[in-house]
Amino acid sequence: MRLTHGLHLAYCTNIHRGENWAETFAGLERHTLAVRRRVSPDRPYAIGLRLGETASRELSELATLKAFKAWLACHGCYVFTINGFPYGRFHGARVKEQVYAPDWTTPERLAYTNRLFDILAELVPDGVEGSVSTVPVSFKGFHLNDRQQRQARENLWRCVDHLEQLTRRTGRSLHLGLEPEPLCFLETTWEAVSLFERLRADRPGDLRLAEHLGVNYDCCHLAIEYETPQEAIGRLKKAGIRISKIHLSNALRVHPTPDVREALKAFADDIYFHQTIERRADGEIVRYGDLDEALATPMADGPQWDREWRIHFHIPLHAEPTALFQTTADHVKGVLDEVRRAPGCCAHFEMETYTWEVMPAALKQRNVVDQLVGEYQWTLAELDRRGIQPT
Repeated sequence: MRLTHGLHLAYCTNIHRGENWAETFAGLERHTLAVRRRVSPDRPYAIGLRLGETASRELSELATLKAFKAWLACHGCYVFTINGFPYGRFHGARVKEQVYAPDWTTPERLAYTNRLFDILAELVPDGVEGSVSTVPVSFKGFHLNDRQQRQARENLWRCVDHLEQLTRRTGRSLHLGLEPEPLCFLETTWEAVSLFERLRADRPGDLRLAEHLGVNYDCCHLAIEYETPQEAIGRLKKAGIRISKIHLSNALRVHPTPDVREALKAFADDIYFHQTIERRADGEIVRYGDLDEALATPMADGPQWDREWRIHFHIPLHAEPTALFQTTADHVKGVLDEVRRAPGCCAHFEMETYTWEVMPAALKQRNVVDQLVGEYQWTLAELDRRGIQPT
């Protein structure tokens, strides 16, 4: 939906199953329109579209794309952003490290991303920017050597080349957002700044980078890294890196007591990575590749209140803290505070709680439409407190 200051808000449809276009479109008809009727029945409704590689190929067919544009117009909907992070299957089977492949060292990732922008340029309304979010270059566990890192940067520049040509041809303003994530090639804003310094050194004086490449700021991910919104957004701004899109997302925050460890077993699924970062009383940071790895570590002496775990498990924005579990919703609120102070820092906002299918029953006591409506209600209330409303 359109908000004051020219902002746009959607939920990301990666919460729904859909690897080919027929499955993706069925999710839009079954779930997205139901949400639209309850949260924005009388205003243009924005869709944060997730397209995997197969769906993107099918939607890029002229007749299919034309039919989808007609469907959007019929239902008063529009697309301003696409989630281009997961290339392949994203639900119902092991994803884990496969979600980062193919990475930016490969021609497959470049071709897929360029195709998403070709589609988006046809869908985005006049006067609205278009964004695509993507993997944070690669996964640290893939151990990119210097040659592979150079290849990744070259592919990112080739994408910038494509976007510049597409913008000239269509008049659309288009930008790609690299999404830092725990234990990935980019996991902090410090690492993002370092990458952009190398990209600029590769092509000195090429100003197109600032226009077409930026960071997709995922609140869950950066909260897990113990970055504060003021510091993180300030660091990106100082480095001249655009914030392409902001993912409004929430992580688990706990003290790893025996009771908490037992309860956390319900979150250790076999589908997604749940990277866990521990901060100890002396400030030491310990990273665990997955939640089950963290749970397998011996418990330290003492009551555990002197250490904190932040866990990469996207939980509902409106989830209430319990005696065992806290959340990182304060990071989301802090980001919105920064937006209130500087509305021009980013125009694209997307609620992203893709873990619906693997969420423990205690957090899943309603259907997915009710869950999404609850996220809209929470987000719109927080925006309203900061003077930002639907228009």
